[in-house]
Amino acid sequence: MPKDDQPEDSGPPEEVQPASEADDTDMVREQLDEALREKEQFRAMAQRAQADLINYRRRAEEERYEVRRTANSELLLKILSIVDDFDRGIGLVPEDAVAPGWLDGLSLVHRNLYQFLDSEGVTKISAEGQPFEPWQHEAVFYEETPEGREGMVVKVIREGYKLHDRVLRAAQVGVSKAPEQEERSETTRQEG
Repeated sequence: MPKDDQPEDSGPPEEVQPASEADDTDMVREQLDEALREKEQFRAMAQRAQADLINYRRRAEEERYEVRRTANSELLLKILSIVDDFDRGIGLVPEDAVAPGWLDGLSLVHRNLYQFLDSEGVTKISAEGQPFEPWQHEAVFYEETPEGREGMVVKVIREGYKLHDRVLRAAQVGVSKAPEQEERSETTRQEG
């Protein structure tokens, strides 16, 4: 055979991948990409679920605390009415009407009541001589005071109390107001 008729040998024959192997590789890559996307979605879902659980536990603890605090508030309000009665009773006992030891015993009980309230975080709202604050004071009457400033608490009818930072019971108070001006009364007389 002549040399020219023979095909040139350029080395080993090229490996030609069949079309089905290339398709399989592309399909595996797509499946891998999809699996990675799903993995990230599941990771994000797990992180959200974990954050939700933490938030749920925090909210549940806050709700338990608030329920406990509300229950204590109701009990403390009932005790405060007893304290009010006890204060009035102690204030009305004349020194010479009872044996000295008996009044000392009542005073001890009185102190213990206030120590109990203090241990629970209950404090009196200071009112007399203070400016009227509607979220702490309940105005029962107004009193004209020529020398005082308008809107000041002039008398405490019933003590008010706070439980920590929240008003447990508003103080019932009398509030000062400026005296009626004579000009107003003259105007009223002229109109009448």
